[in-house]
Amino acid sequence: MDFLNITFPVSGVETNILIPPLIAMVISFFTSMAGVSGAFLLLPFQMSVLNYTSLSVTGTNHVYNVVAIPSGVYRYIKEGRMAWPLTWVVIAGTLPGVFIGYYIRVYYLPDPVTFKFFVGCVLLFIGAKILKELFFQKKNPRTEHSNNTQNIRFDKQTEISNISFSIKKVEYEFWGETFSFSTIAMFILALIVGIIGGAYGIGGGAIIAPFCVAFFHLPVYTIAGAALMGTFITSFAGAIFFSIMALLGNVSAMPDWPLGILFGTGGFVGMYFGAKLQRFVPQRFIKFIIAILISFLSFTYIYQYIR
Repeated sequence: MDFLNITFPVSGVETNILIPPLIAMVISFFTSMAGVSGAFLLLPFQMSVLNYTSLSVTGTNHVYNVVAIPSGVYRYIKEGRMAWPLTWVVIAGTLPGVFIGYYIRVYYLPDPVTFKFFVGCVLLFIGAKILKELFFQKKNPRTEHSNNTQNIRFDKQTEISNISFSIKKVEYEFWGETFSFSTIAMFILALIVGIIGGAYGIGGGAIIAPFCVAFFHLPVYTIAGAALMGTFITSFAGAIFFSIMALLGNVSAMPDWPLGILFGTGGFVGMYFGAKLQRFVPQRFIKFIIAILISFLSFTYIYQYIR
């Protein structure tokens, strides 16, 4: 099978051409159900398994999101579960944040060991939030419904409807109930997430989705599409920005577009089926598996830094 091995000139990564899309497909299949692209798991894979630790790995992760996410977003739009006001608020906050994140990544976290420590802290935070929601947070009947529902029939009653938007509050109906959140609070959260996501190369969906459930008490079925759409827009901006800055000669951080597209191809397939089959998988199970995995990775990276 040596004829399938390929070396990517930008990153210097040498791997079997089938490995990136297969890994991305499996990861994105599960993570897309929670509104997460899976980029936060692909980054450790690239750094630890493919030994891709240069600055451009962040931009490459953005490229993966750009290619992979549209299929998942399409499924959520088709099923009427795209909360557009939430999407626009998330984009408004994360988009400027991703540019700030770029400068943090390039000028303050250029060393691979230091960046791994940063990655570990981000992953630890995400894992702790998910575990707290699952086991220690007081159950909310509305979000609990989204965790336990299986084989749910998505008809007109389960589409998002009666949306109202103002500078103070956003409201919408789902499952015959009204959900709302503060527009300003969501914008501030999205800005912070955008900064972290811009430096990490994940777009921010992996962080903002647990926050929407834990603090704003929004059902997973309505935030998944918005989180993915926000990640897509910010990642598109991040990939272009990284490329332009590299062409200008400021920093050698050009994304490895062929490798990112290869990852994205697998992610495209995984996200489509993940979004389509989300209703048949218990959300508590998916969140638990993700939380355990990213917590393990976070402890590994933090240990590498402090040992």
